[in-house]
Amino acid sequence: MFAVTEAIGFREVKAEILRRITQGIWPPGSLLPGELALAEEFACARATVNRALRELDEAGLLDRKRKAGTRVRLAPLRQARFEMPIVRLEIERTGARYRYVLIKKELLPAPDWLAARLHLGQGSTALHLLCLHLADGQPWQLEDRWINAQALPQVLDQDFHHEGPNEWLIRAVPYSEVEVSFLAAAAAAEEVTHLGFDPGDPVFRVERMTWWQSVGITHVTLSHRRGHRMTTRY
Repeated sequence: MFAVTEAIGFREVKAEILRRITQGIWPPGSLLPGELALAEEFACARATVNRALRELDEAGLLDRKRKAGTRVRLAPLRQARFEMPIVRLEIERTGARYRYVLIKKELLPAPDWLAARLHLGQGSTALHLLCLHLADGQPWQLEDRWINAQALPQVLDQDFHHEGPNEWLIRAVPYSEVEVSFLAAAAAAEEVTHLGFDPGDPVFRVERMTWWQSVGITHVTLSHRRGHRMTTRY
């Protein structure tokens, strides 16, 4: 029995539940007591127990189902987290000198593939930008970006010759939804020209789309130099 000497908060309840899980008192697959029973044991409000259980559920340790109760997961879930990197800072952290080059800038009718992926309306226009980021004069990343000009008309006033679009977008608009894909693909013409690949060489690409309250904002393909490594911890 958990000894309660004074009113406790959700952190203490969470820590005790976690202790019971990690020490095998509540082994994988076991059903936890109900919230009311736990609240009585810990001498706290049911809302306190609920928050503790919710955070452990979000951490991947519990499986909570309405009417079926709360069980310890057979295998904890792990979530990998990725930050939205600013390539200038990424390069500068290596000690290299950063340089940015705007290769192409054009306002175009949104291609069908872009309209479908960002859920754009008929007749939408998009600003297309092709940018090269360099470290000590060597190509580091090729950025191929489309920005929804209907959602962000102020983008048309930006020249993007001195600052990359990613840094401007971070200041200009928040995002509520992000989709990220990682893939290896054969080097296309732009990657051969600007990153120094041979035709057909494998290239590591990151594709990212962002929305703000269901409105498509941007689609970007980031092609990386040879030997690029992306690491995450969970």
